Parts: sequence; structure tokens; C-alpha cells
Amino acid sequence: MHLFQYRKGELYAEDVPVRRLAEEFGTPLYIYSYNTLLSHFKAYEDAFDSLPHIVCFALKANSNAAIVRLLAKNGGGADVVSGGELFRALKAGIPAEKIVYAGVGKTEEEIRYALKSGILMFNVESEDELLQIDRIAGTMKVKAPIALRINPDIDPQTHPYISTGLKKHKFGIPIEDALQYYGLANSLKNIKIVGIHKHIGSQLTKVSPFVDALKRILLLVDELKRQGIIIDYLDIGGGLGITYRDETPPDPAQLAKNILPLLKGRKLTIVLEPGRSIAGNAGILVTKTLYLKNGHEKKFVIVDAGMNDLIRPSIYGAYHHIQPVIKNRRNKIVADIVGPICESGDFLAKDREIPNVKKGEYLAVMSAGAYGFTMSSNYNSRPKAVEVMVKGRRYALIRKRETYHDIIKGEAIPEFV
Repeated sequence: MHLFQYRKGELYAEDVPVRRLAEEFGTPLYIYSYNTLLSHFKAYEDAFDSLPHIVCFALKANSNAAIVRLLAKNGGGADVVSGGELFRALKAGIPAEKIVYAGVGKTEEEIRYALKSGILMFNVESEDELLQIDRIAGTMKVKAPIALRINPDIDPQTHPYISTGLKKHKFGIPIEDALQYYGLANSLKNIKIVGIHKHIGSQLTKVSPFVDALKRILLLVDELKRQGIIIDYLDIGGGLGITYRDETPPDPAQLAKNILPLLKGRKLTIVLEPGRSIAGNAGILVTKTLYLKNGHEKKFVIVDAGMNDLIRPSIYGAYHHIQPVIKNRRNKIVADIVGPICESGDFLAKDREIPNVKKGEYLAVMSAGAYGFTMSSNYNSRPKAVEVMVKGRRYALIRKRETYHDIIKGEAIPEFV
């Protein structure tokens, strides 16, 4: 579900015309729907209402403070993978006891910051990291709450770049080594085992890999209990997909229907880490057509948003539906929709059938609310895009467009140059 719909041939964000926002704030422009974000979050809350649970939004998907605050005010937690994301979560009002910290490369400074903040738990990814956390916790005279991220070796059947649950991936601890690692953790005096974590990938369009992975993890939970290690938090990760094109991914209710029977009777608090499924279809990227170019072999629609604004098509070959902000009857063309970046890989769509676009026309790149702005950059010294949130008929700027001065902030020229 999302609230970007046409009314009499004009695209609206909730009750606000997209064209009005583009004219007021300029392009490239990210627009987010408040009520879409909220309904997607509540879908998880409702689906898992029968069990103790925490919905920890994955900040890697979209870390804008307004979005994180919206979820915080409705009871959400946060899944963070850096000190910066932890800072954002805390500043936006996420309680520390609802924050889980994952990622394979936590620095000493980040570990200290998380311990000082009092997070729920670290999702530990290696023996070296476990020993590092134990050492740092000892110097701080605290116990570090941890879960081990277990790699269940389940194929998530998604794009290889966003698959994380196989033996060949850098993430997690192989499930066959899990008992050994939990034994080590249990022997460390500055470590407190509180949970177990698994995450097999992103943009999952089937429930079966989720179920298969969970079954393997629950067998491990039972074996740990027999060895006297009690697990309180079961972090089942995130990864539910969204519809970009013609996918039919399961919704939270379908996920719950399939996994709640496996959890019945267990004294576990479930931690979920959705990101894309909350934010993906809650946002669009609006871009303006700069030029039309007819090459010998194909047509090009050149727009003002590039791979620095939305990199998914360039690195994943990801599909985003692209449509005119003003819809009317016109002939179709087949063209590449490309940006202004000086790279052949700078495109939003290739060989795409679209209405015959006019110079100066606004286009909406759909399903851009996750892994859009958070993966953007200043490549080619381009300022990052502006972000706006819409709620009904109201709207507000939630991030100013960067200026040229912003992109050189912090640089210094030494006296010897």
C-alpha cells in the first residue's frame, strides 16, 4: 500500500500535488508519505501483537530524523550498523533499550558509545569482535549484552549483492560453529548473553527461506538451553521485499502466520528488523527532464537526478517504475533514462517503454523511499537532494538541499600548497 496516486491525471502525494512540491522545492526531490510509513510500521505491530516483540527499523534503509522520530513515537526501535546510525536513533527519540547494533566492522569508539548509551544488545559477527567487546566492557566495568549473529546457510533467493545468509558471505557465524562460540561468550566475564540473531538477506519475496532459517535457529536455541545458556531475545532480522515491478512479496501478516506457530509456548521476545518494507514504497524521487537526445541506436531522456541520488539501478540493475507527474494520452517511446553524472553506469532505467517525455517535464521514480537518499553521494560534486514529508494536506521540509558550500565543509588547504 502507498499513497502516491493519480487524481484526474495528476500524481499526488497523499493530498498534495507532486508538481506543487517540485515547483516549491526544486528537483531532485525525495517525497515521503507519513501515513504510508505509519501503516507499514503498524502492519508489523499488529501481526506480532500476540508475542512480546520489538520492531527495530533498519536505519540503513532511511535514516532521516523525521522518519525515525515518527516510528519512535509509535513504539519503534532501531537496527543500527554504525555509530552515526546509533547517534541518529538516539537523537530522534528511540530508547536505547530498543536499539540493536549489527555490522561486521564495529570500531572501538563505536563499541564504547553503544555501551555508554545502554543499547539492548550487540549482534556479534565474529570471534575477534566478541573478544574486543569483552575487553572494552572490562575497561568500562560493565557487562556487554550480546547476541551472536548466526549464519544459517539458507538461500534467500534474492539478488546476490543483498543476500547475506550463505556460508560464502562475510556476515555472521556459521551455524555449525555456533555452540563453540556461545561457549566462548559464556566464559567471558564481561559478556552477558541475551539473544540470538539471524538475517539472511533483503528484498525477500518468499516466506519459505524465513521459515527454514528460523527452524534451524530454534533447534540451536533448544540445544543452548540444554547447555544452560538461556536466550531471551530472538532477532529474526528483516528482509521482506516490496513490489517494485511485478513482485508479490509476503506482507507482515503472512510472515507472522507462518512463523508464529514455531514460536508458540516459547518465552522469547521477538526482534524484527524491517527497513525496505516500511520505507520503500513510502517514498518517491522526483526529477526534471533536462534534454532529449536521439542517438543512432537508442533514445535518451536526460534528467537532473543521477546515480549519486539513486544508485540502486546502477549497482544492482534494480528496477524502479518511472512515470510522468502529469499523466495524459501520448505515444510511447523506448529510451534510457539517464542522469548528468559522467559515468556510463549513470542511469535510472534502460530500454524503458515510457510515455513520450517532454523537455522540462517532471518524472516520478517510484519505490525510492528505501536505500535512496541513504546511499546517495556527492560524486561529481553534486549537492544531495532535498527531502519533504507529506501528511494529508500538510507538508514540511525535512532536509534542506545541500549547497556548494555544504559540500566543501570541513575541507582545508594546507599552507604548503
